[in-house]
Amino acid sequence: MNRLRRIVGGWLASFLTQEVEAAPALPVDLVALQALLRKADVILVEGNLRISAVIKYLTQSSWSHAVLYAGGGMCIEADVLQGVRRFPLSELAPYHLRVCRPISLTEADADIVVAHAQARLGAQYDLKHVADLARYMVPLPVPRAWRRRAIAVGSADPSRAICSTLVAEAFQAAHYPILPEIPSSVPPGAAAAKVREIYHIHDTGLFTPRDFDISPFFQIIKPDMPRIFDHHNLVWVD
Repeated sequence: MNRLRRIVGGWLASFLTQEVEAAPALPVDLVALQALLRKADVILVEGNLRISAVIKYLTQSSWSHAVLYAGGGMCIEADVLQGVRRFPLSELAPYHLRVCRPISLTEADADIVVAHAQARLGAQYDLKHVADLARYMVPLPVPRAWRRRAIAVGSADPSRAICSTLVAEAFQAAHYPILPEIPSSVPPGAAAAKVREIYHIHDTGLFTPRDFDISPFFQIIKPDMPRIFDHHNLVWVD
């Protein structure tokens, strides 16, 4: 049974990691990007794979993947086919990116974050998780309140990397928060549902790329922001 599951999971992983047509992304200036980045920055990626479309649908976000910048032009990610791996920043050149910078992280903290992620190198992606995501290639409506839980189905094995859990766990190793703690008093109505959802995230550890985007503890930086820009210098064609 386990062998059959690995075979089916491997086939699904290959299917879900095939590229599909995506919206065009502005070219990334890799020299400027590397000069901008700091160790332990989180890079959000708008992927162009089948699995990217599933994750963006379930999380209602533009971001389908989260990568940890390890310094020296190298990144760490949980790849569906290759597992947790190091790779050069240049591989992100074709994609639409956003940088999420932990606001109060010290250099010592950043070392802890990166070391934790590096210790997971070689860990495999949860293939049960891949099988569950494959179900959502079928364009059936999933109620908003169930979407994050849909990602969690079948992915209880903590020895395998899933979604943005690898990056979130690395920050938790340095006692750096991703989302705020829950207040002791739960408000009524629709707000209560949002609080329950955050409880669910904390309880399962199932963080998604969107959580870094909305986190109050991370600064959002566009890769080209350091450039000097003055619209008065633009030459317009009549």
